[in-house]
Amino acid sequence: MPTSSFKNGKSGLQRTLHESFKRKETSIQVRVRRGRRGDHAEEVVEFHACIVPDEKAGGKKYVLRSISDPNYAIGFTDRTEGECVAMLATRSSRVACALSKAQLQDGYVSYPWEKKMQELLPIPNSSCFLSFLILPKASDRSASRYHDLEDTLARANAWLHASQQSGVPIAFLNIQTESLLTKISGETASCTVNAGSLSDLSNLANASLYGFEDYHGVDIGVVRAVRLWYTPLGGEVAVEINLREGDSKLGFAISRTNEGFIYISSVLDDEEDGEAAATRSGLVDLYKEATKACKLLVVSRVTSQRVLPWMVSSTGAIRCFDTISLSQKLSLHRHALRPILLHVFTWDRPTGVQSIDGASRWMRQQLPPTSLPQQLIHSSSSSSMSSSYINNDGVSSAFSLRRTESARVVHGGGLSGQMLERDTAGDSSFRFHDFSLSNKWV
Repeated sequence: MPTSSFKNGKSGLQRTLHESFKRKETSIQVRVRRGRRGDHAEEVVEFHACIVPDEKAGGKKYVLRSISDPNYAIGFTDRTEGECVAMLATRSSRVACALSKAQLQDGYVSYPWEKKMQELLPIPNSSCFLSFLILPKASDRSASRYHDLEDTLARANAWLHASQQSGVPIAFLNIQTESLLTKISGETASCTVNAGSLSDLSNLANASLYGFEDYHGVDIGVVRAVRLWYTPLGGEVAVEINLREGDSKLGFAISRTNEGFIYISSVLDDEEDGEAAATRSGLVDLYKEATKACKLLVVSRVTSQRVLPWMVSSTGAIRCFDTISLSQKLSLHRHALRPILLHVFTWDRPTGVQSIDGASRWMRQQLPPTSLPQQLIHSSSSSSMSSSYINNDGVSSAFSLRRTESARVVHGGGLSGQMLERDTAGDSSFRFHDFSLSNKWV
């Protein structure tokens, strides 16, 4: 059995291994002696190996491969005993060096997106993240100059507070700037802040529009819009309205706030036979609860399509959905006897579930109580009566009841007067003050 030091070193050992391999004596017992390491004595390691050709070296070169672990192989090199001792002494430093150079590997793995979106989301294939994009307002008619970023942030803040004060049950989540690329020329290009060098960056802190020139000499403008993220205080709840033969009305009316939110403005509470579609679906009960809480029953989706306001143009106009087209679509559902799936904002979370980051708690502390406009309080008469109450938060509110021949129309209190004035961008949509059963109900 050959032992170190081997005669003629590495070449002599390779010759011995070659002769054993030719005789088919490839199974050998290997004993390795390790030198002292600190206070530890010399260590001897033994394992069973076989002689195999070295594929990388080629020729008559061999390595020893462990039988118990084929991935473990031993090669050979010429070293003196002193060099071996020095190598053992620096082992810890070599391990530390290898550790510092070790890198974690990453890669791509498949993921069942469609299945997760269908099964795990409260509303399948639709996110619950709500946002509102505000473009900077143009300072002149030619739209060559824009108000600064602070003005856009202030308008976003005003829209949020106005929505909350009008009764929309939403809470602030986050706000961010969003860069939108556009092509500019002429006066607009000359008026924008130039971002061509690092020295110009200080001028961009509060700019809503800045420009730069690309490789082809085209002036590119970057518009800094503001995106406001918000959430309903209690999430969204689905209401399915099933229709029957003979339903002449759905039993509710819709309006829109100045801020662009669609809401249920009135419901037909049929006390005699309870045959109204709104009564059967439970929509009337949700409406009454919203009235008691001084909140609007905001419609967020119709047949899974969002009907929320989503942006403000550079002229200051809010882009939102029209109540006329929405009423027509709901009427078509009634004529076709197709069920209507509405999603509405709720204002109370289930017991034991806290609001996101205490947003709703913060809003209750910050916002003043919402007062009832005087035009909604009707005087008591033979055909109408008014009543007031104090809700759980100590906020005084009211509601009015107008009697008709076969039903009762319930109008909620605690709503902003300006909110009820505005309906659509034109003057051809529903209005609240000239409300009548013949043309306002769907």
